Amino acid sequence: MTPDEYVEAVLDLVERIPPGRVMSYGAVADALVERSGRASARLVGSIMARHGGAVPWHRVVNSAGRLPPGHEREARARLRAEGCPLRGERVDMTAAAWSPEERM
Repeated sequence: MTPDEYVEAVLDLVERIPPGRVMSYGAVADALVERSGRASARLVGSIMARHGGAVPWHRVVNSAGRLPPGHEREARARLRAEGCPLRGERVDMTAAAWSPEERM
């Protein structure tokens, strides 16, 4: 998989995250590792920062449920509007984490 194909695969996967659910940067990387050979949460974060504006970027958080840096207020508002379970300033990862293997 070329770097451009990996960017597209990340964005395609983020598009599939259902409203009110989230994935961590690492979970996105893990879901694509077999196809891509890449397993870097940091790379996924970089892709989201550069190219994620056209996808539901607010549904990708860190593994502790912290919202995208610099966009916390907007992400919180969007997630709350979708009914995503929040716990204080973070997403409740136990209740909100989504995997592409889940049936929608």
